[in-house]
Amino acid sequence: MDELLLYFYTSLPFIVVLALAALSVAGVGVGMVAPRLLVYPYLAIFFLFNSTTYGNLAIVSYGGGIYSRGSGLLYFSLLLWYMLGAWCCARASASFRGLGSAPCNLRPWFLGWLALLLGHVVVAIFVGKKLSEALAPGGFSNIVWMAPLVSLMLLAFRTRDHAVELARFILLAGLGRALFGLARWAIGGGDPNNVYANMNAIKIKLTFFDINDSLLCALAFSIAAVQLFQAAKVARPRIWAALEWMTLATTALCIVLSYRRTAWIGLVLVLLVVMWRFPLRRRLQLVALGLPIVAPALGYVAFKRLSQTKGAGGGLGSLAYDMQSRRFGAESERVLELKLALADFLTNPLTGIGSWGRYTGHQRIGWQAGPEGGQFIHSGILHIGLKTGLIGLVLFAGTAWAFVHFSRRALRELPPELLGLGTAGVAGIAFMLPDILVGTPFPQVRTSQMLAVCLALPYLAMAAANAARTGGGHVAAAAAAGTVRHQPAPA
Repeated sequence: MDELLLYFYTSLPFIVVLALAALSVAGVGVGMVAPRLLVYPYLAIFFLFNSTTYGNLAIVSYGGGIYSRGSGLLYFSLLLWYMLGAWCCARASASFRGLGSAPCNLRPWFLGWLALLLGHVVVAIFVGKKLSEALAPGGFSNIVWMAPLVSLMLLAFRTRDHAVELARFILLAGLGRALFGLARWAIGGGDPNNVYANMNAIKIKLTFFDINDSLLCALAFSIAAVQLFQAAKVARPRIWAALEWMTLATTALCIVLSYRRTAWIGLVLVLLVVMWRFPLRRRLQLVALGLPIVAPALGYVAFKRLSQTKGAGGGLGSLAYDMQSRRFGAESERVLELKLALADFLTNPLTGIGSWGRYTGHQRIGWQAGPEGGQFIHSGILHIGLKTGLIGLVLFAGTAWAFVHFSRRALRELPPELLGLGTAGVAGIAFMLPDILVGTPFPQVRTSQMLAVCLALPYLAMAAANAARTGGGHVAAAAAAGTVRHQPAPA
């Protein structure tokens, strides 16, 4: 028996290697035939796995778990390499079928981000920095990794049926995640990553601390709301209507009970984006129906949290109690962090301090004491400005402008069955605007990839609609530039 165990443990590494090789071959085969089947497991991980343990007293590590696995020797996590491999399969599959790429005006801007990252790598090596420092998530490499996911989704989901299937997948994922969060909140102690109760002595339970779980709920909420309330009804089994009503209620409640200020403001922005897609009369009906429910709920949870928060006064200004300068006494660490980073940005306005740089004086901030201290700040826009200067800010503004320019046209022209998917992408970006302003989205793998999913959805929905109109063909370059107009679908 001992000899058998010895043989087993000796051969185990070879068995693992052979199993991985077999899985890789099978994955390539699946990816060549149906690339979207490689995308669903990838999306499921980002939808369902938490990315932070901050605020959890039972766990000391602040690592990203599955989102950082393999990033030591490979510079980036295994998940990102899996996604890049899936993209190669999807690209090869499209080439064999003679299919081109769907129109996407984000490509030039992402190429600009890639060129900027390569420039930072060259400078880093020249000044004696490690390659791992130049490519670290604390810089802006995660923005570059958003591009292959956007491209992969456009390559993998080409038809109207594929797009509808993806919308239902997102809806079910959001519903399942919301039900899990609400059940844990009602039966147990809520999310163990509760920084408010564990570190700030605020006696509240919350559904999810990670903003990405609320973002998933916002995506599912948007799809359900458009499907239920748009004027042009889409024929579908009754079970889906029931699931949409359930999704609408549970995801909104899950976001409210997250007790995240950025999530509350994001939910309001999502409601504005969704209502904008409806006729005026329907908007008024939704306001009359939803305002008496949503406003008291948000008011109650805001009062419950802020009334226990030291330094938060009354009124709407209390929502930003830790982001306001003080006339007397010590400055809050959030404001001090921004001031220190802004000072370094003003010292290096054109190029920034480099993707590897750390802002001066970060040791004075309590949460910057770890090995990643000084590599991130609580403002996505200032983070980009600090690391890349005005060059990166121009690229960021151009990327945002390209998305808004395309999305406005897409939401006017999408057919009813795809309008929910396209609206969800725009609503997801709107939901994340507060986090982009005062959060840390770009150093986080999960958050940046979730943002990439949101960016891809309007383009994906529009490409599927165009393929359906042309019987599976593709839109000409004129359509990509916005010179070809289609008759808008009823809103």
